[in-house]
Amino acid sequence: MNKGNRPDQFFETDDAAAKRERREAKAGNKNGSPIALKSKILGAIADPNNPSSVLVAESSGSVRRVNVDRSLGTSDMRSCGGPGNQTIFAGSWDKDIWSWNTASKTRPFGLCQSRAVYETGGKDFLISGGADKKIMIWDVETGSRLHVIQDQVVSMMAVQDLAIDPESSTADELVLASASSDPHIHCRGRAGDTGTTRPTILEHETTVYKLAFDIHNDDVDLWTASGDGSAKCLSRTRGFTTDDTINHGDHVRAVAFTEQWLITAGRDEDVKVWDRATGKLYCALEGHYDEVTDLVILTNSPGAGTRLVSVSIDGTVRVWSLDKSGLDKFIQEQQDKANGVEKPTVEKAPEGLMTAEEEEELAALMDED
Repeated sequence: MNKGNRPDQFFETDDAAAKRERREAKAGNKNGSPIALKSKILGAIADPNNPSSVLVAESSGSVRRVNVDRSLGTSDMRSCGGPGNQTIFAGSWDKDIWSWNTASKTRPFGLCQSRAVYETGGKDFLISGGADKKIMIWDVETGSRLHVIQDQVVSMMAVQDLAIDPESSTADELVLASASSDPHIHCRGRAGDTGTTRPTILEHETTVYKLAFDIHNDDVDLWTASGDGSAKCLSRTRGFTTDDTINHGDHVRAVAFTEQWLITAGRDEDVKVWDRATGKLYCALEGHYDEVTDLVILTNSPGAGTRLVSVSIDGTVRVWSLDKSGLDKFIQEQQDKANGVEKPTVEKAPEGLMTAEEEEELAALMDED
């Protein structure tokens, strides 16, 4: 008796069948020059040691260094940066945090979902947050837990992201923002120089997945990505209230930005690029066929210009040019495809036969003889 192992061999609703068929049809596209890995990709960061690489965390329990130019391929750390750019920290569903030396790939000690690393007083510290609704501070050198933080005023749910405020933090004291499965953003640490830091920020309707301070902006405002389908700019000078809202359309899992563009991505599979000057959608980068989980900006790759790396539950790493010419080229290709315009193909001469030009040259030489 044969056992079925395909989804279409089991009962599924019409909506589920339509979704599966759409994804199967979309899976073969080559937009973004996909690099396929073996499992779902849950997160990514830029490789601090290689401007052409990213470190990606997989649901299989591995972290891989992926060279997006493919010259070095991928390497398995089984591990996401750390002090001196030599240590990788990875939080896992097994409730542990592990650290790896990026050079030797050895595991010094085992210590989670979100993490941040900072240095103060000449010592390195790790901050982690997890589904247990707690934020913990660790001594990196010893692996010992120093503090446990829980909000006493507003009930905080599972921690989704952590971000250190680069504007308000000092060498001796830091300001930490945390996002969780509830709509609140929690700020901890000293107030900023403007005195406008709020302990709790409520600007979204549901889960806040991502926090990112905008270093391209003079005020270093805070950008958020939420399950309510929006990304918001929270103005520092206005007490981190909403200054701008981008309506992506579905759960927003990631947000990234350059001086010219704001990029959002999430459950609807598309990576959307917004013009920061106008706030309008410039283009949607279509390629992934499942939820997009993270975005990384690469800026220092030799001769490559500014690029965006997107990762997804579909197990692919995709790379997109953020130069205006590169985006315009993608838009034109998508329009041509929608209109049924095919690219002209250049016919190659059969191997061993001369081209028409070569035959003419040969005929001319024979006439001279």
